Amino acid sequence: MANSLVVLDFETTGLSPQQGDRAIEIGAVKLVNGEVVDSFQALMNPGRKVSGFIEDYTGISNEMLASAKPNAEVMEEFCDFISGNNLLAHNASFDQKFLDAELAKIGRSYQGQFVCSLLTSRRIYQDAPNHKLGTLIRYKGIIGDGSFHRALYDAQMTAKLWQVMLLDIEAQLGEALSSSYQGVPFSLIQKIANTPKAKVAKLLASY
Repeated sequence: MANSLVVLDFETTGLSPQQGDRAIEIGAVKLVNGEVVDSFQALMNPGRKVSGFIEDYTGISNEMLASAKPNAEVMEEFCDFISGNNLLAHNASFDQKFLDAELAKIGRSYQGQFVCSLLTSRRIYQDAPNHKLGTLIRYKGIIGDGSFHRALYDAQMTAKLWQVMLLDIEAQLGEALSSSYQGVPFSLIQKIANTPKAKVAKLLASY
């Protein structure tokens, strides 16, 4: 079900692992039946300095990274954390490419499938001003007390948004829900994310 997965977020040295960029922080929360049951957060030392722009953007300094575990060690631990779970991120294509790149360096992989809260929100919240995480948090009146662009906080807020989003999808499903209903299927979320915005209402009505 879509309410049982790992929500993750990376902070990185740049935009592209193909251009040599590396992860510098990973944050994640594990949801089981819509409840947060575990979390993971770690800085990681990529073996080189990060730019002043990244320091300002994330609040993660080179001094902080100098004492952090190396990427390989953190990613070994994180691969164990996500084992057996589907995965969620806001703008998942970004986080997935860094997850894939970092795990490839240590010869590890994962079995779960990704879903994107950004793509889903574009179809469920078509009237939102935009679909950035911070905008959607304000749009839905979700309360938070941390700083965006730190991995664990972003993962926590994405998880809160996801829980609200699933409730809103359930409301649109309405009478389609049966007495044996267990939650929004992960497969339905995948369909929503790949459906043109104009056809989402029809998809949910016919589910």
